[in-house]
Amino acid sequence: MSDCGTRAISIIAFIGSVFSPWYRWSGRKSPDNHVCINVATYGPGGRWTMTDRGRSALRQSPERFEVGPSVLHWDGDRLVVEINEISTPHGQRVQGTVTIHPSALTSVEVPLTADGAHVWRPFAPTAEIEVDLGKDGWSWRGHGYFDANFGTRALEEDFGYWTWGRYPTRVGTASFYDVARRDGSDLAVALSFGRDGSVETLEAPPKTRFSRSLWAIKRETRADPGTKPRQVKHMLDAPFYNRCGVETTLHGERVTGVFEALDLDRFRGPWLMPMLAVRVPRRSKWAFKD
Repeated sequence: MSDCGTRAISIIAFIGSVFSPWYRWSGRKSPDNHVCINVATYGPGGRWTMTDRGRSALRQSPERFEVGPSVLHWDGDRLVVEINEISTPHGQRVQGTVTIHPSALTSVEVPLTADGAHVWRPFAPTAEIEVDLGKDGWSWRGHGYFDANFGTRALEEDFGYWTWGRYPTRVGTASFYDVARRDGSDLAVALSFGRDGSVETLEAPPKTRFSRSLWAIKRETRADPGTKPRQVKHMLDAPFYNRCGVETTLHGERVTGVFEALDLDRFRGPWLMPMLAVRVPRRSKWAFKD
C-alpha cells in the first residue's frame, strides 16, 4: 500500500495457478504447465492481469523466476519485479518495475494442515516498496510484504474458508491466519514480526466480523474487544475472494493493513470456472528471445 493510502498493488507468482480455470480443467497434473505472474493495481487507473501460460514460458534459477515477459529476481538484498503484462478485459499494457526492500528475511514456516500438505512461508513480513509503472500517479513508495504458500493438494480439498491479515505496527508487523479445515478443525495463527526478522507468538484479539464484501463473502479479522474493523480501501471483489484495506485495533494500537477472505466452498462450484475464464486467458506457447 502507498504511504498516502490511495494506491496499492498485489503481485502473485504461480507455479500451478491455483485460481486458474485452465489448471483446474487440466486435472492439475502438471503445475509447471500452468504458470502465471498475476498483477493487480488498486486506485485511480487500476488494472488486473492474470495470464495462464504453458511450461515453455517458465524459466527459473535460485536468483531468478521468469514467466513469459515478466520476471522476479534478487538484486543483492532487494527483490525486483519487472512487469510486462496485458490487463483483462480491456487489453491495456501494464509495464514497469516494483522493488521490494525487506527489512529482514525470516526462516518461519507454518504448516496449515497436520500432514504439512500446505505451508505458509512469510519471507519478509516487513518491507518497503517502490512502484514505478510509468504512468500518472503510478510512481510511489509504501509499505509491503513478501510471502509464499506451498501445497501438494488443491486448496478446496482441505479448506472451506480462511482469512488472512497483515498489519504494520510500531514494532514491525502483526499477521493473522485463520483457517477452517475440511476435517472440522480450525487453525489460528497470530505472529508478531520485528523489523530485524525476529518473530513472537502474538496474543490474538478476538475474531470480529465486519461488513460483508460486495459478493456477500463473510469477513472477520482480529480486533480488540469493544472495537470493530472497517474497510478503508476497496481492492478485489470476486465471488469467492475478497482483498481490501482494513483498519482495526490491536492491543490498543490503531493499524491499517491488507486483509483477504477466501471462500473455498464457493470456489469449488463448477459454475464459477466459465466466469473466471473471461478474466484469465490461456496462452500455452511462448518463446524467449535470448
